[in-house]
Amino acid sequence: MSLMESMGKKPRPRRSFTPKFNAEIVELCRHGDRSVGQQAKDFGLSDTAVRQWIRPAEVDAGQRDGLASSERQEPEALRRANRRLRVAVDILKRAPAFLAQESR
Repeated sequence: MSLMESMGKKPRPRRSFTPKFNAEIVELCRHGDRSVGQQAKDFGLSDTAVRQWIRPAEVDAGQRDGLASSERQEPEALRRANRRLRVAVDILKRAPAFLAQESR
């Protein structure tokens, strides 16, 4: 039993939202006349979640220091490419032995 269950509260199931929805909420918070907390409450969201969506949007807009979305994605893409290349190199290293065995 979790701590929340022992206190009589059931944990809320984890929800996921589309990037479009997140962007719309961020826009409402940035240009609306209501606080982040009130906007979150209006949509049944936690203010912590909404603030986590606002932070990267501010970085991308140049309003806050940090890595932009594209800068965070680049190392991930490079790691994937590196993994593929390692597999290809491994296959090519094994090819001569395989071909020698086939020619016998």
